Amino acid sequence: MLVRRIARPLLAAPFVYGGISTLRKPQDRVPGAAPVVEKIAGAADKQLPVEVPRDVEQWVKIDAAVKVAAGSLFALNKAPRLTALVLSASIVPTTLAGHRFWEHDDPTEKFGQISNFLKNTGLLGGLLLAAVDTEGKPSVGYRARKTAKLAAKATEEGYEKASKRAAKSQKKAAKKAKKAQKKAKS
Repeated sequence: MLVRRIARPLLAAPFVYGGISTLRKPQDRVPGAAPVVEKIAGAADKQLPVEVPRDVEQWVKIDAAVKVAAGSLFALNKAPRLTALVLSASIVPTTLAGHRFWEHDDPTEKFGQISNFLKNTGLLGGLLLAAVDTEGKPSVGYRARKTAKLAAKATEEGYEKASKRAAKSQKKAAKKAKKAQKKAKS
């Protein structure tokens, strides 16, 4: 559909541009990302058997590379549902790290941060819609359930036919056995 061909590149553009910009100069993003990386790394260390790296610049570069790769694939309509999901997961920590409006007292600065925060939540909403967009086709779950029902129906019909054939064969065998007994007695 034409709308998807236009909308996907438009939705992907901020991620690709922002990712490239961050890869060129990751140091600008490190101060904002540090508190989020610390929280995520601390939570991950409690849950995972390995220690998560705490190099904030490395995490910023990884996030930027993910945005460029997933954004490019999304714009090109390659695995759009998966790439939308990846971008959704990527935008949450970025938003929390970069637009902490609750920490600002200056009304002008706070307004700018709130605007960017809301812009990112709008992007997140669009990505979530894209992640569940089946382009008018039934979902995998629906197709699997339908296929299972058809397979069950075909199996039942096959079983019924086989049972009828077996019953016919038993009757024929019984008739032949009776004929054979009558011949043997005569």
